[in-house]
Amino acid sequence: MSVAEIIERHRDRFVPMFDPELTAANTIHIDLSTSNREFDGLSKSGWDQAIENKIADAGAIAAVGGYLEKRSVYEDTPNFKDDEDRNVHIGVDVFMPAGTPVHAPLAGEVCCFANRQGEGDYGPVIILRHELDGIAFHSLYGHLTESSLDGLSRGMTVDAGALIASIGDRPRNGDWPPHLHFQLIRDLQGLDDNYPGVAHAADLDFYRVNCPDPGALIVRSGSV
Repeated sequence: MSVAEIIERHRDRFVPMFDPELTAANTIHIDLSTSNREFDGLSKSGWDQAIENKIADAGAIAAVGGYLEKRSVYEDTPNFKDDEDRNVHIGVDVFMPAGTPVHAPLAGEVCCFANRQGEGDYGPVIILRHELDGIAFHSLYGHLTESSLDGLSRGMTVDAGALIASIGDRPRNGDWPPHLHFQLIRDLQGLDDNYPGVAHAADLDFYRVNCPDPGALIVRSGSV
């Protein structure tokens, strides 16, 4: 059974990741793909402000998007300089203010965590392990505050709805605009906290299955 099928079967076990809960009414879609040029040429602060303005102008509290999105932003990011063809985002981004609390959508345990500094990396990242119907899978939370890692240990149990982290800010979040990178992963392939959030287009048949779209766990009422 696939992770997507497991989630659909147990949808009532999952709880909101944010308070207030994100819905189609209070979120907007954000397009960072190569087909959208509105963010081209912006400075880091200009990019941050442009995203904040889009959210505010829409009367929303968050901007959500990114699954299987091909992005040009990685071309000038040091973390990708030796692998420019790795440019398809395989998680979902939730742009909200730095410091926004993030809650576990499902009970599980801490699988691994790290502070992956370097421009374009995850910054502080946490991966939880879950099990449903005897099948294990993982949820990844990237670009967090460094304090999100305080007190963590491998194997620590986490209840559904527990506060597990908060959204980080530049430069310690990997030097990105404040947002959460959220990703589902069936098999970590032995990579643990170094599991990629961006993939090669040639590998997408694998990643569509191993890292299915997690959007329904973020915006739980309607679609963005």
